[in-house]
Amino acid sequence: MATNASYASPLADAANAHLMHNSIASGILARLLSNVNGWSVALTLFLSLVAYDQIMYVWKKGSIQGPAMKMPFIGPFLQSVNPKFEEYYAKWMSGPLSCVSVFHKFVVIASTRDMARKVFNSPSFVKPCVVDAAYKLLRPNNWVFLDGKAHVDYRKGLNGLFTRQALEIYLPEQEDVYNRYFAKFINISQEDNKGKPEPFMNHFRELQCAIACRTFVGQYMPDEAMKKVSHDYYLITAALELVNFPIILPFTKTWYGKKAADMVIDEFAKCAAKSKVRIAAGGKVHCILDAWVKSMVESEEYRQKIAKGIEVEKPSMLVRNFSDFEIAMTLLTFLFASQDATSSACTWLFQIMADRPELLDKVRAENLAARNGDRNVPFSMDLLEKLEFTRAVVKETLRYRPPVIMVPYVAKKAFPITETYTAPKGSMVIPTTYPALHDPVAYPNPEYFDPERWVTGDAELQVKNWLVFGTGPHYCLGQTYATMNLMAMIGKASMHMNWEHQITPLSEEIKVFATLFPKDDCLLAFSKRD
Repeated sequence: MATNASYASPLADAANAHLMHNSIASGILARLLSNVNGWSVALTLFLSLVAYDQIMYVWKKGSIQGPAMKMPFIGPFLQSVNPKFEEYYAKWMSGPLSCVSVFHKFVVIASTRDMARKVFNSPSFVKPCVVDAAYKLLRPNNWVFLDGKAHVDYRKGLNGLFTRQALEIYLPEQEDVYNRYFAKFINISQEDNKGKPEPFMNHFRELQCAIACRTFVGQYMPDEAMKKVSHDYYLITAALELVNFPIILPFTKTWYGKKAADMVIDEFAKCAAKSKVRIAAGGKVHCILDAWVKSMVESEEYRQKIAKGIEVEKPSMLVRNFSDFEIAMTLLTFLFASQDATSSACTWLFQIMADRPELLDKVRAENLAARNGDRNVPFSMDLLEKLEFTRAVVKETLRYRPPVIMVPYVAKKAFPITETYTAPKGSMVIPTTYPALHDPVAYPNPEYFDPERWVTGDAELQVKNWLVFGTGPHYCLGQTYATMNLMAMIGKASMHMNWEHQITPLSEEIKVFATLFPKDDCLLAFSKRD
């Protein structure tokens, strides 16, 4: 008994109590760690990121319309790869402000006229951003990404390229393109297809690319290069869709688009070098590139004379000297701004006129009367400005099927769009044009195509709703050029061709490919008009 009584467990000794505590803790920790492996760590991290993604989305969404929750990380990416007009329309109708979140981009959509105008007219809060891929395709130092005074100054140097006097100079090149392509359209329909209609959307895209290239760089670009630019530009459009995979990976849309953009820039740079040589030798201006290069030459001569103390009249457009590459980047943005928009308007114009022959007859009669019955009288600004009904048809087409339905901006800082909602810094903010152009208050019966609203109605007074070319400091430089070009095109076509449209169930359905097109790609057959 004494021996047993003298024995004590070490753990019963107060001096050894810490040993018991450490032993228990070590046991618990060992059991916990025994259940930890790489998969459980990865799962925990993944769930934490999912929770963070959802919390940030809900916080940014605030009180505006949008899904209550988002698919982790990618959001509606798969749905946006093949965008549907009906889904866009439902989003616009859901409220003045709505949102989605795709990958790392939180997007605020401004749908009403007043919300859209507020975004357009808030340069202190937002700047144009297009999409992620645009910086890589158009280059990050492109002028369209400039902001504030730098943008204003650059833009001033380009304004002179789109004056009435300048636009008159470009008309002969444009008419030559129409002559050649209208003959081609007739040949496709009568010789290749034996009068059977075929989809003409892609033919119209090539036509408008040819018009743009001849207007921008004249004959400096060979026909073969122009056709390649026209063909490959489709890849640039696909790469610049609103939603694309954010990283350029081989054989993706953005990869093909980057290769095409590099090719176009290279071709435009070659044109710039040729123009500089020709204008320096005293050549006349035939295109936008010539006009710009001439302004550089005149500006440099002015600076040199001022430096020598010689008094001389200041040029109307004082600009610095631009490198061939800088010129090429700017010309690419002109093509970016015009190609898809005019292709869309061109397609709808031909379809709408074929489906409404009474309106086409009025356009034809007006154009013949303006030429005193001689359809071969060439374009001139005086002649185009007489065409009141033709202008009304073009403006109604641009209202009825606006080529540009959304213009992406990025919030430079927290943007209080309303008293109750502030768009977070870095979010994409997108003003929408379609609802304003289909507002029944401004344009009664907006789904009805009615050119007369521009002649005898008050459509011209609805300047706040006319957002076809945007508004504010980044409004479209070429809006007069675009309108006159479309007027010249449909007027000339009406006098020299007949065309028939094969109506299908998809003819009035809208396809979204950067801009709006008929879902059946506009099935037409052309014939020569004697």
